[in-house]
Amino acid sequence: MGTRLMMFISAVVLASWVLSAYGAHYHAHVDRKQWEVARNDEINGVARRNKRATDDEDSSTVSPVGDASDLPTCLLCVCLIGSVYCEEVDPDMTSVPALPKETNYLYARYNKIKKITAKDFGDIVTLKRIDFTGNLISEIEDGAFAKLTMLEELSLAENALVKLPMLPGKLSSFNANHNRLKTKGVKANAFKKLNKLINLYLAHNELEAVPAIPESVRTLHLQNNNISTVTVDTFCKSNNTYYIRPNMNEIRMDGNPIVLAQYPNSFTCLPSLPIGRYQ
Repeated sequence: MGTRLMMFISAVVLASWVLSAYGAHYHAHVDRKQWEVARNDEINGVARRNKRATDDEDSSTVSPVGDASDLPTCLLCVCLIGSVYCEEVDPDMTSVPALPKETNYLYARYNKIKKITAKDFGDIVTLKRIDFTGNLISEIEDGAFAKLTMLEELSLAENALVKLPMLPGKLSSFNANHNRLKTKGVKANAFKKLNKLINLYLAHNELEAVPAIPESVRTLHLQNNNISTVTVDTFCKSNNTYYIRPNMNEIRMDGNPIVLAQYPNSFTCLPSLPIGRYQ
């Protein structure tokens, strides 16, 4: 009798465990299905709204989902606490997405953003890092970054810029490699007042001259531009033969038409010679 009772109890316990495990799996499955249904409902809702709007305009072409700007940012991108990741978004992202408040980091690389407006970051003053690498940006409105007083790192690399806007004063790293920048598109004081700037990347552009570089800069990349000459005042000071720039550890000027050996007095204040052509 005791043996039968123990077997019965064991069977009940095993059955309860199986049912519990199945229930957890079922609920997890249902939760995921509910999320997928909600996401699809959101996308289909946008599609229906687009269709109605298009029908009202008597247009014959209807977009099934619409532009990325029609969808909530955190449906298209990965939103974590303080960070938004919008990389290679599908459908195409052609403008800066609306950001959650208190966003610190925005990564919007390899999309089709064409323009940055003065309204794009109007209420998001907490941004510390922005990366727009690999877009189609050809225009940035004046004042687009004016309110970003906490911004420390900005990358506009691999775009189509011909001129630079005013930059935030707290920047420590700025990357505009692989654009179409010419000297006339970079204001004389574009970097001069950025006294916290450490890394400045302007390689693979069309610059004809070295811009004014702040004392704080340690790494300067100017390779593959159209720079053909420098002066004593480019890096040093003609009125002070004792002046030195101990912070400037790396200058790249290779791939420019300039022959650096023709300007020996232009580098006397530097701890090391620039990388480039000397003969």
